[in-house]
Amino acid sequence: MPKKDYYEVLGVNRDASDEEIKKAYRKLAMKHHPDRNPDNPKAEEHFKEAKEAYEILSDGQKRGAYDQHGHAAFESGGGSPFGAGSAGAGFDFSDIFGDIFGGGRGGGGRSNVQRGADLRYNLEITLEQAARGTETQIRVPTMAECETCKGTGAKPGTSPVTCATCAGHGQVRMQQGFFSIQQTCPRCHGTGKMITSPCKDCNGNGRIKQHKTLSVKIPAGVDNEDRIRLSGEGELGANGGPPGDLYVVIHTKPHAVFQRDHNDLHCEMPISFSTAALGGSIEIPTLDGVASIKIPAETQSGKIFRLRGKGIKGVRSTSHGDLHCHVAVETPVNLTERQKELLREFENINEKDGERHNPRAKSWMNKVKDFFAQ
Repeated sequence: MPKKDYYEVLGVNRDASDEEIKKAYRKLAMKHHPDRNPDNPKAEEHFKEAKEAYEILSDGQKRGAYDQHGHAAFESGGGSPFGAGSAGAGFDFSDIFGDIFGGGRGGGGRSNVQRGADLRYNLEITLEQAARGTETQIRVPTMAECETCKGTGAKPGTSPVTCATCAGHGQVRMQQGFFSIQQTCPRCHGTGKMITSPCKDCNGNGRIKQHKTLSVKIPAGVDNEDRIRLSGEGELGANGGPPGDLYVVIHTKPHAVFQRDHNDLHCEMPISFSTAALGGSIEIPTLDGVASIKIPAETQSGKIFRLRGKGIKGVRSTSHGDLHCHVAVETPVNLTERQKELLREFENINEKDGERHNPRAKSWMNKVKDFFAQ
């Protein structure tokens, strides 16, 4: 794929001044820098294009060669005084990135202000609380500013001193051949300051561990793994940076009767053998009380009855889900002799015309016979 014109990449005219080129690149670098666009892979491509264009157009000799020969001036065998890989040799970007990120020449050190980390809190609530909503209090561990040193990390009566290694810039520059490399100061870790007498309460960190109590409103209809963000309630930022956020993650406790499936509820309802055979009415629980359903005669175990609108109304839903009642025919236990006698009598009568009274069993037995006959 042919390379784009460098002037078009920076969005400047071919007669643009050095200051206009620098200003255009500064704007693009700020917009497309990978640190500002961690989830956008195309941003890194645009950033590299802009950097390559600036490398050439900011150098008078290279710009002249580009104006005369185009991209061929920097390709191997292109007949130009510049061979492949020559672009950017000996070029120092610190003046550009220093203006953008605070670490330029004589700029007084890279800012070490950092946003605090986001925190996660797992909150268990009941199904009823999830369905109706509630308000509760949580106790969260966090980092707070040390009251003794007021966040400086230095012992009261003292103050941090300028780092002798980087002279307070927070960055040190190393020369390697044609390249000038700037990196974080290994002694002060970019702060530009050194604490000679650290605060005893925070050991020089400027922050201490604490617990805080927060009130959390749980909206009606929340589901498992739903998150509630409490802005600014996360960990305190370093060196005066803003705090992060606190994410309260919802977990619903297992319920004795219901199982939730999004906005629908499911429950299992045992019924007697006689009710299943003869039919009748049973009462089933719902989140709003008790409801009655009619069991038709000859109901089989596993049949599902649906009660519309007896489920949960989700946070983003406009209507309630349904309640699905799964019928389970219960086998009687602890029978008396009289009950056993009646069941034997029933079984004897049933055997005389089993195909009519037990069609599923007859069909299943026929399938078994066909299987073994193969």
